[in-house]
Amino acid sequence: MRLLLDNNLSPRLVGYLRNAGHDVVHVRDHGLQAAPDEQVLGIARQQDRTLDSADTDFGTLLARTGTGARGPSVLLIRRSGARRAADLAALLLANLDTLSDDLNAGAVAVVSDAELRVRRLPIPPGR
Repeated sequence: MRLLLDNNLSPRLVGYLRNAGHDVVHVRDHGLQAAPDEQVLGIARQQDRTLDSADTDFGTLLARTGTGARGPSVLLIRRSGARRAADLAALLLANLDTLSDDLNAGAVAVVSDAELRVRRLPIPPGR
């Protein structure tokens, strides 16, 4: 899977996910650690990557801008017990196969220790 990790996720996750066979970059690799959400979402779209973030604003942004039909997919990580990079990587790796069809088709997914939710794109405005 092609992933872009947002600035609120540790750059150490890149190594764990790459070792598992994923094509992963961090926003810092592009010098975008202070970039606005719209720009980060644009990079994910341009590079055909799923944006992984702990920032719930990305789902709202997709709905508000009406660009959800074109993606990109967003994987929201709601941490409960996974605090260290290795733990968070384990959480992601345990769920990426289950989510791959939805994320490849265009979706906003939420993953945590306790739940897994998926909403296919486009997201209607006001939802």
